[in-house]
Amino acid sequence: MRLSFTVNGHEMKADDIWPGESLLYVLRERMGMPGSKNACEQGECGSCTVYLDDVAVCACLVAAGQAQGRSVRTVEGLSDDESGSLDPVQQAFVDTGAVQCGFCTPGLIVAAHDLVRRKPDASDAEIREALAGNLCRCTGYEKILDAVRLAAAKVGEHA
Repeated sequence: MRLSFTVNGHEMKADDIWPGESLLYVLRERMGMPGSKNACEQGECGSCTVYLDDVAVCACLVAAGQAQGRSVRTVEGLSDDESGSLDPVQQAFVDTGAVQCGFCTPGLIVAAHDLVRRKPDASDAEIREALAGNLCRCTGYEKILDAVRLAAAKVGEHA
């Protein structure tokens, strides 16, 4: 099967897709986009979180064929291609030291980005709820929460 869809604003095609392949596999292995991570393959860890038509989803749970004609935005697509600057959420993760081993980071950034764009004034409880589907094995989450708070403040300044 041939798959045609938009990835980070660019029309992409992939040939010889097996119907059971996940969107995550196609992004990483066929399109060379390693940002989204493959960890649990069961939608439990959140490392593969991407936007599918502007809705945050676990790419490991999406059959590749479901992306046909749709729009996918990965962690790579959050930054500004033209200026090379990071998205405020990405920059906040760097500034607060929320990036440790980096394996969970892409999914956490997409989940945090989704929350910040929907509710930049989220309470700590709402931040924790929004990130509940993303597991980090390196940290106690405090720096991650700091990153989301910082990103929300920066986005709020520009609103």
